[in-house]
Amino acid sequence: MEKMMPQNLSVALIGMPAVGKSTVGVLLAKQLGYDFLDTDILIQTKENMTLAQIIGKKGVQGFLDIEAGHLLGLGGKRRVISTGGSVIYREQAMRHLKKIATVIYLHADLSTLLTRLSDLEARGVAIDPNSNIDALYKERTPLYDKFCDIKIACGQKLPGQVAADIAVALRDY
Repeated sequence: MEKMMPQNLSVALIGMPAVGKSTVGVLLAKQLGYDFLDTDILIQTKENMTLAQIIGKKGVQGFLDIEAGHLLGLGGKRRVISTGGSVIYREQAMRHLKKIATVIYLHADLSTLLTRLSDLEARGVAIDPNSNIDALYKERTPLYDKFCDIKIACGQKLPGQVAADIAVALRDY
């Protein structure tokens, strides 16, 4: 008998900006027959500001608190949740996410991310103004590893292949 993912759990995608969480999330949701939620869009809608505007107005720490607050309000079943890359900075929010979802870390190496990421500020990335993508990658990678249930390498793969790899990994999880 084929082992299936627990039907009461959602799937949450974590990882660096530009790794493909939203794109892969939509494809995965279609493949699994789940709803899809992008927490960046949820935050922008609820706060009535772009991520960059929130960070500009509230600062990085204020943004992280807002992000965690919205994440703590999530529930529901059978949903693919695409999170912002900074979600791993709030332990309480990540503990909640792990309760309601199987957490998948979409991993790409730094050189791949550097080719995909352009304007961090316009994108609304929660990063110290004096920092850079290299430092952010080194800081966040251990946290993604700490909180994930499954790690999927996705650097050179097309989004459809990444979604298929996740579906297989969930069946085997």
